[in-house]
Amino acid sequence: ARASALEQKSFGAPPYKPVPVADMFLEEGSWEEILRVRRVLSFTPFEMPEETSAVTAVSLGGRAGRSFAAERAQDDVNVFEAVAEHVQGLQKREKRAIVACWSPGSRERLSGLLQGHGLREPRPVDDFAEAMALAPGQTALAVLGLEAGFETPRFAVLSEQDILGDRLIRRRTRRAASNVISEAASLSVGDLVVHAEHGIARFEGLKTITAAGAPHDCLELAYHGGDRLYLPVENIELLSRYGSDEAGAQLDRLGGTAWQSRKARLKKRIQEIAGELIKVAAARELKRAPVLSVEGSAYEEFCARFPYEETEDQRASIEAVLDDLASGKPMDRLVCGDVGFGKTEVALRSAFVAVMAGKQVAVVVPTTLLARQHHQTFLERFKGLPVRIAQASRLLGARELAAVKAGLKSGEIDIVIGTHALLGKTIEFADLGLLIIDEEQHFGVQHKERLKQLRADVHVLTLTATPIPRTLQLALSGVRELSLIATPPVDRLAVRTYVMPFDPMVLREALLRERFRGG
Repeated sequence: ARASALEQKSFGAPPYKPVPVADMFLEEGSWEEILRVRRVLSFTPFEMPEETSAVTAVSLGGRAGRSFAAERAQDDVNVFEAVAEHVQGLQKREKRAIVACWSPGSRERLSGLLQGHGLREPRPVDDFAEAMALAPGQTALAVLGLEAGFETPRFAVLSEQDILGDRLIRRRTRRAASNVISEAASLSVGDLVVHAEHGIARFEGLKTITAAGAPHDCLELAYHGGDRLYLPVENIELLSRYGSDEAGAQLDRLGGTAWQSRKARLKKRIQEIAGELIKVAAARELKRAPVLSVEGSAYEEFCARFPYEETEDQRASIEAVLDDLASGKPMDRLVCGDVGFGKTEVALRSAFVAVMAGKQVAVVVPTTLLARQHHQTFLERFKGLPVRIAQASRLLGARELAAVKAGLKSGEIDIVIGTHALLGKTIEFADLGLLIIDEEQHFGVQHKERLKQLRADVHVLTLTATPIPRTLQLALSGVRELSLIATPPVDRLAVRTYVMPFDPMVLREALLRERFRGG
């Protein structure tokens, strides 16, 4: 019945005809022709000559309104007090003040907040005309969709965004992962999709077919050899987007064994990786690790080189790491903190303890730039100490890299900082005691487990600002220890992000400012 239904004409042709595109839009020439016979008023925020040969300019005396962005950025300033003082100043000058809110609810909240900070009797109004009907010196609260306020000689308008900042529009939470197709409308004809049971296909569009006397909306999927699969839209969860480069993709054969073979190989490989992870984790749990601790004043002198005062979270993280190093069990701790919150200092002090205990330290980073920065930082902090620090990355020549490998194998190098070059099987350590992984989200599971395989009893310290879900889940479930550095250092400047159109002058200014400050 299904095969015969495919030969029938599509069911349910639409009873209406689409509107011609030309009837939906006005062409530029037609628009100009309409304006040519009418009086045109143009509004601009810029000053213009009062009269020119072509147009007559009338100034309404308006200018940009007051913004309270500076007050919002200061912790010791209450923005609502600043707004109340500004409005009171307008009232003294016999100006009407109009506060434009986004909704009746926000109007009610702002009214209570402003009255609580000394503003007397703001009047809720329904529209702009009612606000202008108030006596001079009074304040109106209106629901007006204005993004920014303005000021004229007679009145001043303050928008809700001027007071509270940009309005945030919350995104709706997706019900599934981003690669799962939730609606047929999100697909375009020609897109590659992956069917859970039949493999890679090409989406050819929607088609209504009649099977067993009933119409069904289906997604038409094309497979190798011209085969077609019609998937009912209610089973769309079986599809996911093809995530790789479509240029080299090959369609699977419907009913063939290639897709099932690939799935079987992938499942087997996942099981192998999971088994390796379990073995390494079990070995680390059963084995004892060397006790790493420092006696005397050497550690205190090293800490005194830190030019800043440690935050409370920093001190707690450092103490937790030192306790792990001295516990006699392999450490596996995740230190999570924002950029500039002091994660590197935790790594420096733990490296000092390991080196002073006679062990080698490996610091693995995702980029050569970060390797160079860490190398310079370690050199400055360990200056004057009997510690040899080396760098291993693609910036080194073959001879220099060979010397680093020899130094690690012989034990002459105490601390090595490198990228994926440290993942090679030709790298051998004389006595590795501590492994520090920076920005671990940029490394794959195999990369990190390769590092752990260097020595099953090595201490591992992971630093990250954005942990991957797997790592975070291990930390929250207690499989890995977790330290959070949530307190910023004293006088640390906040990271400010601006979204704007591309401007080469802004880019040049930012680069020059970064260079001149020594960044």
